[in-house]
Amino acid sequence: MIGVGRVPRIVVAAPSSNAGKTSVATGLIAALTARGLVVSPHKVGPDYIDPGYHGLAAGRPGRNLDPWLVGVERVAPLFLRGATHPRPADVAVVEGVMGLFDGATHPSVEPGFASTAHVAGLLRAPVVLVVDASSQARSVAALVHGFASFDSGIRLGGVVLNRVGTDRHEAILREALDAAGVPVLGAVRRMEQLHTPSRHLGLIPAAERSDAALATVRRLGEVVASSVDLDAVLALARSAPPLDARPWDPAAEVAPAPGRPRVAVAGGPAFTFGYTENAELLEAAGAEVVAVDPLRDDALPAGTAGLVVGGGFPEVHAAELSANEQLRADVAALAAHGAPVAAECAGLLYLARELDGVPMCGVLDVATAMSPRLTLGYRAAVAVTDSVLAPAGTRVRGHEFHRTHADPPAGHTGAWRWSTAGSEGFVAGRVHASYLHLHWAGSPQLAERFVTACITAERSEHAGAHR
Repeated sequence: MIGVGRVPRIVVAAPSSNAGKTSVATGLIAALTARGLVVSPHKVGPDYIDPGYHGLAAGRPGRNLDPWLVGVERVAPLFLRGATHPRPADVAVVEGVMGLFDGATHPSVEPGFASTAHVAGLLRAPVVLVVDASSQARSVAALVHGFASFDSGIRLGGVVLNRVGTDRHEAILREALDAAGVPVLGAVRRMEQLHTPSRHLGLIPAAERSDAALATVRRLGEVVASSVDLDAVLALARSAPPLDARPWDPAAEVAPAPGRPRVAVAGGPAFTFGYTENAELLEAAGAEVVAVDPLRDDALPAGTAGLVVGGGFPEVHAAELSANEQLRADVAALAAHGAPVAAECAGLLYLARELDGVPMCGVLDVATAMSPRLTLGYRAAVAVTDSVLAPAGTRVRGHEFHRTHADPPAGHTGAWRWSTAGSEGFVAGRVHASYLHLHWAGSPQLAERFVTACITAERSEHAGAHR
């Protein structure tokens, strides 16, 4: 067993988006797992989709590391939580976001904040740069030299060349990089058959592709194992110095409420966006967390005292979700009886009156539909009013990521405000719905307040039944 803080680790980065870092990172995780190693997978930034593929490859949840969402001070502890839970890992692979030095563009932070380089520095982890070599030869040396020398606080430990054309092409690239003094850890050939299908918000989530996703992950592992020097990667990972931090512990973040309310959390192919730590915080706050799949289950779990509906792609599954009339009625009845309901993004669409013209749960009197415009970005938000998640005035950091819109965009009482355009979202009784995605590790009091609200609602229901 490796001591806490001594987890071997690498960060997989790239000069820009679309260089193939997700394929290489997922392939590394799969290849190292196939060797019999326990691999801890992580993703820089708020993205939900890549961690799904990482999780398939590793056999344990992929976890996000985002200084904007959780605070700089929690990045290393959350990393160590993933690397030690449910059992200690032999090595950790952290996939970056965008280009190595590209970070949040919010005016409240410095350039490079929440970038892959920022997180690599917080983790004291060496970086493996994935370079799309498809349209270059000797120029690759200048590119890599620039990334290696741009920030002295970042250690570029090696390069994986991606989309290499021929043996001659590979030889030219390796010769150039040898002269530049940067180790080449591997060269992956162009393999279009490994393309992962995308749609309006990026890759199709692994949970929706099922057997096809498993086959892709397995093949990525085989390609990386045959193209990358895994021993050199492991040696680089083991060169990472110890971290002066302790694993994040959800039980230390919240106080357990008396009682054990049952909280249903939506999942399945339509609701794939969720951070593992959110459920862990609900459990630490005293809840019994149970899953519900709105595409498959015709009723909420017996005894459900609260419901959390996170993000995903209900717009892709709108007809099937609408056809499940029994569950939609169950959700509406739960909300009508005063049980706490927290919904974000896809959850808002599901609670709406309709989505692209087909009926949804009708908890909120709002129509939602696909939009040609992508709404994407970090948000610094303030709670507009008291709700089951937060008292009025609570400040949180989240992100938006959707191609749908709500009409109206806010209810009589909004959920959050982050711009001069006014409030956004809906607070009605014990229902809280918004487009804002939140990582509850950054605001653990959200889980504590929600569980307390579930207990209060249960007591009110029981008191009413005995009158």
